[in-house]
Amino acid sequence: MDIKEIVFNKKKENTYYFDLVDLRDVLKLKPKDHNQFDHHRVSFYVIFLIIDKQGKHNINFVDYSYKKGTIFTLRKNNIHKFYKSNANGKLLVFTEDFIIRHSNKTQILKLFQLFNEMLGSSKLQLNTNDYIEIESLVYQIEKEHLSLNDCHSIEIIRSLIQLLILKLFRIKSNENDNFTNKKYYLKLILFQELVEKDCFESKKVSHYANKMGITTKTLNNITHNVIGKNAKSFIDEIVILQIKRLLINSELSFTEIAYKAGFDVSTNFFKYFRKQTGLSPKEFKENYK
Repeated sequence: MDIKEIVFNKKKENTYYFDLVDLRDVLKLKPKDHNQFDHHRVSFYVIFLIIDKQGKHNINFVDYSYKKGTIFTLRKNNIHKFYKSNANGKLLVFTEDFIIRHSNKTQILKLFQLFNEMLGSSKLQLNTNDYIEIESLVYQIEKEHLSLNDCHSIEIIRSLIQLLILKLFRIKSNENDNFTNKKYYLKLILFQELVEKDCFESKKVSHYANKMGITTKTLNNITHNVIGKNAKSFIDEIVILQIKRLLINSELSFTEIAYKAGFDVSTNFFKYFRKQTGLSPKEFKENYK
């Protein structure tokens, strides 16, 4: 079975592609079209705040432990799965249109930076003071969404989420120099989009440099300045994530995946995957059954 894509499902006409749900409710659900404890891809953005107790969550095939004050940020097309837990938390779910249509360029850039797992971890652990501030914002959003819910609520919710994104961006940027380099960031995003689209066609830096109209040296300067690694390493990270998505698809053989991923010889595929992950494709697949 292929990885299930979860689309936003409006429960009410006035939700305008926003929802806030309790983690305990999510863990109790029994969806007919997917299992929340299996890998699934989201078609929206998620801010996930842990309020109490501990547990574990998986994002893009990486397990993250969590406790009170943990924040997860998932962008559109991220793959994740829940683990059973008695933890308490809130999930804020919204589409691109909900935020981007009503944001200026600076706000949109910060949204993309905050949610881009290639720039930094999807997990953020808040200190005590930051947690109090963020929790208060989340509860204001919840109050507007569930209790007040009048003709003004949707604009207030949108404004509060924009404020929440800005505050999380400030917290994360204080810990991550990748967020401060505006000069190269837009070019990195273009590079990332091209790789995500063409990575099975080509894994060569020159292929993407040519498409961007720059030299390979310039492209390496961009990735070094923003994420501290060369362009080839960045390409390999995206390739491996895409291969992992294919490996979860149990209907494809390893040889079929090798050819689909652009390897003419399957042994080269096995060597490449082990070099990048430390696991064979078979070992990875068995770990995530």
